[in-house]
Amino acid sequence: MFRKTGLAITASLLTLVVAQGAAAAEISAGKLKSLKADAVAGVESRAKLAQVMNDKIFSFGELGFQEVETSAYITKVLEENGFTIQRGVSGIPTAWTATWTHGQGGPTIALGSDIDCIPKASQKPGVPWHDPIIPGAPGHGEGHNSGQAVNVVAALAVKDLMVKQNIAGTLVLWPGVAEELVAGKAYMVRDGVFKGVDATIFTHVGANLQTTWGQPSGTGLVSVKYSFHGESAHSAGAPWRGRSALDAVELMNIGWNMRREHLRPEQRSHHVISDGGDQPNVVPSEATVWYYFREQTFDAIKKSWAIGDKIAKAAADMTDTKVSSAIVGTAAPRHFNRPMAEAAQKNIEQVGLPKWTEDEQAFAKAVQKNVGSTKQEGLDVKLKGLKPPEEKPESGGSDDIGDISWIMPTITINYPSNIPDLPGHHWANAISMATPIAHKGVVAGSKVVAMTTLDLLTQPKLLADSKAYFTNVQTKDQKYVPMLSAADKPQTQMNANIMATYRPEMKAFYYDPDKYGTYLEQLGIAWPVKTLTPPAAAK
Repeated sequence: MFRKTGLAITASLLTLVVAQGAAAAEISAGKLKSLKADAVAGVESRAKLAQVMNDKIFSFGELGFQEVETSAYITKVLEENGFTIQRGVSGIPTAWTATWTHGQGGPTIALGSDIDCIPKASQKPGVPWHDPIIPGAPGHGEGHNSGQAVNVVAALAVKDLMVKQNIAGTLVLWPGVAEELVAGKAYMVRDGVFKGVDATIFTHVGANLQTTWGQPSGTGLVSVKYSFHGESAHSAGAPWRGRSALDAVELMNIGWNMRREHLRPEQRSHHVISDGGDQPNVVPSEATVWYYFREQTFDAIKKSWAIGDKIAKAAADMTDTKVSSAIVGTAAPRHFNRPMAEAAQKNIEQVGLPKWTEDEQAFAKAVQKNVGSTKQEGLDVKLKGLKPPEEKPESGGSDDIGDISWIMPTITINYPSNIPDLPGHHWANAISMATPIAHKGVVAGSKVVAMTTLDLLTQPKLLADSKAYFTNVQTKDQKYVPMLSAADKPQTQMNANIMATYRPEMKAFYYDPDKYGTYLEQLGIAWPVKTLTPPAAAK
């Protein structure tokens, strides 16, 4: 999609020389240092934009595949700043790309971050105990409201310098849609959305400013829904005439739980019954169970998936029902690029962690205490540094940035907008995400992203080394294994009913930056927070 274009034959000779020189010549260390200082200043000058974007997206609180307001808002900001928008990529209404090019040639650098939120995680920011804005509604209980603010601000700062210094290249911004369902990025990879991109910088909220290389702890996965089809009947009057799809679901779950004991301890698997029938007096003719099969290698993921298919068929045979399955999404095990990570780490060390106030530290410790964290040490004050990958990575969560990491050099930069030692995927992780803690973390992350983007645009050796690592180390013995077929389609109907239920009420709480300086101000929440102990009713 982002293929390089040749030099226009109508361009003047002077323009050709300048553009080619800007694309090909590696600038001096002194010049790069000056450019990075200008990039940092460009980010700082947009700190207000970072805060507004962070708070605005927080207030939308949209679940995967339903990020309608979020995507419309971000693309509007980018379009107003000269980016060309392609909407609805890969058949996903809320997926898009935003592209801007200067000069001829030069690298194409992509910046990505997730945008969806968590079910039932509505939470007032700045309140250090459970206090939902709307009970039962979704909310940003991981912090995906912040990453696009990081990237947009960084991209705009770099864009200014590309024009001013005549640096050739292309910037591409894109969203991680439905990441909590791990159901977006693999479709974009399958459909060639990233063709022509040289490297990707991904951003994700964290509690420190850091990056990694190699295979981190965690897993890849395949997400599959098994639907069983039986026959309804009166549960009391003629149960012998029914064939229960719910019985099949329950038998599959029993079978998987028995088999799980005999799988590698590194595997992770979980399920929910997304359709268990309608009412007790009707034998359920339809029932669905949704599984995540997680493992640490492509082969191991496919093995677990095959076992799941086998158990599902056995459950159908035992109940005289039929079974069909549909892939919701997949995530490859991640592998991040060493030269890119090392370059980013140098920038991280220059930027450093934000300077937290005593009030911010007291707030963070109160949140940790109120949610029962074993550590109540507040916000991180020391960089974790860049460490070599563990010889045996631990098992754990997944992220479909893994799929992108197997088609081009990729790193993830974590930035400190959240509070350490919280549960994750939880309302508590939303508490800081529209406060000065998040705003400071976003600005810090944006500085690192801008500086690292400049490295890739202006240091041909870095990009060459990154591609060499990708080719000669990462993919030497293991290539990308797509787990989607051409027939698989994004499940864009998911979460539509939930958002239809809550969105009308949520609209009253959308952040209006024309009237209020911050979202905290709009909600009437004072900062710094003076009351840190929850009232009895909230305990």
